[in-house]
Amino acid sequence: MEAQIKKGILEMCVLYTIRDREMYGYDVMKSMKRHFPEVNESTFYAILRRLHADGSAEITLGEESNGPTRKYYRITAAGQDVLRLGIESWKRIRAIVDEMGI
Repeated sequence: MEAQIKKGILEMCVLYTIRDREMYGYDVMKSMKRHFPEVNESTFYAILRRLHADGSAEITLGEESNGPTRKYYRITAAGQDVLRLGIESWKRIRAIVDEMGI
């Protein structure tokens, strides 16, 4: 269960990170790494790909760097709904845990 909880929290946090502006995947990863240093960088990229695949995020292609074309991620309307529901669930869980004194 721990992995599922962590996955849900990380996805919610990535959506929260891209909620106000589109961001280059590497910048999303760096931002998340500050808060979750124990999480492998490839995990954040996998989350971004999954969010794109499920319609929660969209990709726009930017200019090329010295490698592949840059991908910029932006939350979609569906992603905003997912984020809102995730935050509501998180607040309920926190309230229950706090009430239990954990």
